[in-house]
Amino acid sequence: TFSDKFQAGTFKLWGSRNLHFYQLKQIKRVRVIRRHDGYYAQFVIDHTREEKKELTGKQTGLDVGLNYFYTDCSGTQIENPRFLRKDEGKIKKLQRRLSRTQKGSQNRKKARNRLGRAHLKVSRRRNDWVCKLAQHVIQSNDLVAIENLRIRNMLKNHKLAKSISDAAWYRFREWLEYFGRIYGVPVIAVEPAYTSVDCSNCGEQVVKTLSTRTHRCQHCGYVADRDKNAAINILKSALHKLSNTVGQTEINASGEIDLCLSGETSLSKSTLRKRKPKQ
Repeated sequence: TFSDKFQAGTFKLWGSRNLHFYQLKQIKRVRVIRRHDGYYAQFVIDHTREEKKELTGKQTGLDVGLNYFYTDCSGTQIENPRFLRKDEGKIKKLQRRLSRTQKGSQNRKKARNRLGRAHLKVSRRRNDWVCKLAQHVIQSNDLVAIENLRIRNMLKNHKLAKSISDAAWYRFREWLEYFGRIYGVPVIAVEPAYTSVDCSNCGEQVVKTLSTRTHRCQHCGYVADRDKNAAINILKSALHKLSNTVGQTEINASGEIDLCLSGETSLSKSTLRKRKPKQ
C-alpha cells in the first residue's frame, strides 16, 4: 500500500512487479490512471537499463506501408496486422448498442464501459505487437534506418487516416529508439523525399504512381519491389549521415552489405544532387 500528499487516500497495489527491488528514492513519481477496465498505478523509476548485444554485422533500412507493415532492404516484408480493422465490426455493434441507451442511465454507463474496453483491447494488442517487433529488429541489426514521417500531416488524408492510425508507425519508431538506446544500436531517421522515386542501383529518378508496385529502372535495368528499393535508399541516406566516421559501410542494390575499413560510402546520384555547398 502507499499514500500521497494530496489526500487521495490509501491504495492497495496488486500486480506482478516487485517494487521492493527499487529503493524509495528511486521512485520519482506515482500516478493513478483510470482505464475502462479499472485503475492503474504508474511508477516513474530512476533506473538505467543497459543490455549487452553481440554484433551481427547487419544493417537495415525500413520502409513502412499499409499493405505491409514494413519492407526491409533485403526484401523481407512483415504483414500489417490491422487490429482495428479486424475488430471494427464488434466495435460498431457496441456503438449501436450505446446509441440506443438512455442518457444518464446505468445501462448507458455499462455500454460505454464495454465500448471503452473494446478500444482498450485493440490498443494494447497493437502496442504489444509493435513493441516485440521493434525489439526483434534492434536485436537483429547493428544499425536501423527509418523514415522521418510527418504522421500528423498524413492523417489529414481522410481516406487513409484510419488505416495510418491503425498501423501505429510513430509508436513503432518510439519503441525502435527506446530499444536502440538500451542495446546501443543507432536508429537514424532520414527524410522520406525521393526514397521511392530514386533508383537504388544507379541513382536516376524513376517516376511511379502509387499503384505501381514494381521498380523498373530504364537507365540501368534494375528491377525490384518498390518498397525494397525505397528501403535501400533509406539505408543509404542513413549511411550518408555517418559518412564522416572512420569505419564505413556500403550496400549494393541487391541488399548485400559490404564492410569497409576506410574510404567513403558510395553515394547515389540523387544524394549527390541534393547536397548543397556550404555558404
